[in-house]
Amino acid sequence: MSRWLWLGGAIVVEVVATLSLRAATEQPLWYVSVVVGYLASFLLLAGVLRRGMAIGVAYGIWGASGVMLTAVAAAFLFDEALTPLMGLGFAVIVVGVLLVEFGSHRAEGAPERVGDVR
Repeated sequence: MSRWLWLGGAIVVEVVATLSLRAATEQPLWYVSVVVGYLASFLLLAGVLRRGMAIGVAYGIWGASGVMLTAVAAAFLFDEALTPLMGLGFAVIVVGVLLVEFGSHRAEGAPERVGDVR
């Protein structure tokens, strides 16, 4: 469970850093939050990997969640568009991440075949 908390932290910090990047276009002091946020996010993501989560799963969830949460937050904070087509895109992202997640579990339990290189 600990790795999921680390991943959640990495996602939240990355979203804050990305939103700060948008704010920094008008107030450069926000660049401090951008740099600290991205650095913290990558360190937390590395912690997730050290705790045994597959990189494809961790990065997929981190990236997809970041895209969706940033878009939703930007709609509220910066009055950016949030359209039904974007909602469809979010659904496709979720399906893709789930496929990667379920596929990784299946691969973990699959027996090794003769000649497999891992």
